Amino acid sequence: MVYQPSVVLIDDHDLVRAGVRAELGDHVRVVGEAGDVVEAVDVVVETQPDVVLLDVHLPSGTGADVIAGVVARGHDVRFLALSVSDAPDDVIAVIRAGARGYVTKAIPGAELVDAVRRVAEGDAVFSPRLAGFVIDAFSAAIPEPADPELDLLSPREQEVMRLLARGYAYKEIARRLTISIKTVETHASSVLRKLQLSSRHELSSWAARRRIV
Repeated sequence: MVYQPSVVLIDDHDLVRAGVRAELGDHVRVVGEAGDVVEAVDVVVETQPDVVLLDVHLPSGTGADVIAGVVARGHDVRFLALSVSDAPDDVIAVIRAGARGYVTKAIPGAELVDAVRRVAEGDAVFSPRLAGFVIDAFSAAIPEPADPELDLLSPREQEVMRLLARGYAYKEIARRLTISIKTVETHASSVLRKLQLSSRHELSSWAARRRIV
């Protein structure tokens, strides 16, 4: 027997919900529907579906509000946003709230069924164009891993190091950083000593390996 994930449909338009039900056909079990935030939270908590298909704009709030309401009541449910909107702010808001994916209502029925099944199994699913919004938003929020060697250098030494690694002469570095050539030489010597390198060539290779130039 083919696996049929249980689904709750959240959308404030009856016709939209009917259309989604028709597209899903008998590939899933629709166990509940709702058209506003409060009703949606109650239905999801009561039915505990495998996946909630969730619009991001509702008359009484947002899809993110629904997710927050379900979480606040101590339930862990997988949400897949299904919206006409492809605005980056809408995508990021609902994913930050905890949705496992985001697809637009232009998605073909067979692909929607596949998306529901994948989310039910724990995958993250996005319409191709929307995936870039998520990657950009979350990669910007992830701090770069600590580099013990780089941390040995002061902020000014790091500035000098990057310019040295790019091949700038001491005179050019002094002009760019508005410091004296003598100060550049002092920082350069300190950089090589702290990193235990013997030449600018080695420094360039060291920086290139870390992709910091």
